[in-house]
Amino acid sequence: MRVMGIDPGLTRCGVAVIEGLPGRSVQALFIGVITTSAEVDLSTRLTTLYTELEQLLVRFEPEFIAIERVFSQHNVRSAMATAQAAGVGLLLAGQRNISVAMHTPTEVKAAVTGNGRSDKAQVTAMVTRIARLDAPPKPADAADALAIAITQAWRGSAQRRLSKALGAQS
Repeated sequence: MRVMGIDPGLTRCGVAVIEGLPGRSVQALFIGVITTSAEVDLSTRLTTLYTELEQLLVRFEPEFIAIERVFSQHNVRSAMATAQAAGVGLLLAGQRNISVAMHTPTEVKAAVTGNGRSDKAQVTAMVTRIARLDAPPKPADAADALAIAITQAWRGSAQRRLSKALGAQS
């Protein structure tokens, strides 16, 4: 299964594309960060994010897009920027009829480390190992996007198989 993971953000949006199956090592096809300047107006920043994500979708043709679910933050401005960036990923998925999954940070940490309270260093170490990378992905947004993609490959595909099996029983 090919999955694009997105760690949404306007200044730094982590993106990773992997191929993988539940509980197995994954092959990282792309790991990176899309950046935009806070000095540029919002519509231009969202357009940049849209264009660069669209290019990655065309290049890699993922079956799924997994996005970190925006959670309540004390900083409303930061939460809004995260939600706006997530919306770009959702829009692109809808336009291309690509299945989307949203995963909470706790769910992602639990999937890749076994502990939903793991810190960023633990998550980065595990995704480096799972994807058999020579060096940890940097910055943290890229490592987070990789963790989100792994979560979908491991948990999302298992949930999809279970749903199909339950549907066949009814």
